[in-house]
Amino acid sequence: MTTLDISGRVAVVVGATSGLGRALALGLAGHGAHVVPTGRRRDLVEEVCREIDAVEGPTVCHPCDVRDRESLESLRNAVMERFGGVDILINAAGYTFRKPTAEVCDPQWTELLDTNLTGALRASQVFYGALKASGRGRVINIASLGAFLAFHEVAAYCAAKSALVSLTRSLACEWAQDCISVNAIAPGVFPTDLNTEIVGRNSRGQEILMRTPMHRFGRPEELVSTAVLLASDGASFLTGQCIAVDGGYLASGVNS
Repeated sequence: MTTLDISGRVAVVVGATSGLGRALALGLAGHGAHVVPTGRRRDLVEEVCREIDAVEGPTVCHPCDVRDRESLESLRNAVMERFGGVDILINAAGYTFRKPTAEVCDPQWTELLDTNLTGALRASQVFYGALKASGRGRVINIASLGAFLAFHEVAAYCAAKSALVSLTRSLACEWAQDCISVNAIAPGVFPTDLNTEIVGRNSRGQEILMRTPMHRFGRPEELVSTAVLLASDGASFLTGQCIAVDGGYLASGVNS
């Protein structure tokens, strides 16, 4: 056994039906964790569950909506009944839209923050007791480079992710006494359904590549390894941090 071994640990991945959340769910299962993937659409949850069943064995198929606390509580109860505990919570639910900020209406702003920010808080609150009982609880929030930099016409998303990093620090400080570590990962650009418009063959995608010293987009497995570290005993003294997995984007100045 190594300090990076997460075999047998129970991980709940909220927002696991697409994009990076799905990659993380399958990746943790591949490293031996009992993974419960969830999202709003039952058909997509069932699809990911079938993939996890093939990798690690039976899971819990239970859709939920991070905007609904009762939905999250029902998920928690189902996971506790099946596995008897929860060790890892990954908050990956989110979406974005591109629109001139002067034209963003109140409902659009509120709904995005409710999913991307308040949803992570709700899930963390709902699973707090189980994570504390674990004695080695881990919360991993999926942030964004938008937490540190402005991206044109996605102000609501950047604001939500900035606040998520701040929430990560606050929970880390409050919950350290409960043996719960709370960290975040800020992915660089990983092509997914969420960001097709950004990373397509257009000037925006080319600008991102130009500003990335490694001159390429990320691969899902490169994010999984960071999540495994944060979920494992290898991160036993690591909390309140946001790790950028970005090919050097945040460190970049002039690249030519």
